[in-house]
Amino acid sequence: MAARSKARKRALDLLYACELRGDDPVATLEQRIAEGEGPTNDYTALLVRGVAAHQGRIDELLRAYSEGWVLERMPAIDRTALRIGGYELLWEDDVPDPVAVSEAIALVRELSTDDSPGFVNGVLGALLRDKDLLDLDEPEAAEEAEEAEEPQEAMVPEPAAEDHVATPAPEAEGSQ
Repeated sequence: MAARSKARKRALDLLYACELRGDDPVATLEQRIAEGEGPTNDYTALLVRGVAAHQGRIDELLRAYSEGWVLERMPAIDRTALRIGGYELLWEDDVPDPVAVSEAIALVRELSTDDSPGFVNGVLGALLRDKDLLDLDEPEAAEEAEEAEEPQEAMVPEPAAEDHVATPAPEAEGSQ
């Protein structure tokens, strides 16, 4: 396994665990580094910090592009892998776009459900398709811009239904 693939796996582990516990991932990362238990690959720390810094905008985009799924109801591994893939795809210029997508797919193929690779591919593929059209400002920045003298609109193109490979399983009656 390549060094960056291992770094992505470690970032996923930390982000996933922090989400389940309700912990701040950057604070947890800093604490581990201070205790000498931090990641050996700097790319892990870069991913954790990057996902945390842009999580609001990443989640907004994932909600828009994961048609039929509520972000909070996705499998946590899928949601975390999508956040990492979305961060790399949209903010890490030194990662080729196909690599960002394929690495996220590899994470869920190893760690999640049989339907997860197709779902992750569909969501990230749609993000990739619209990448040049997206406004990557954070939601809070977009709200502040609307209050300014010259308001700006946040662009989130509607994803096309045919871009989604996997569809969620129907929910059981009475469950929410």
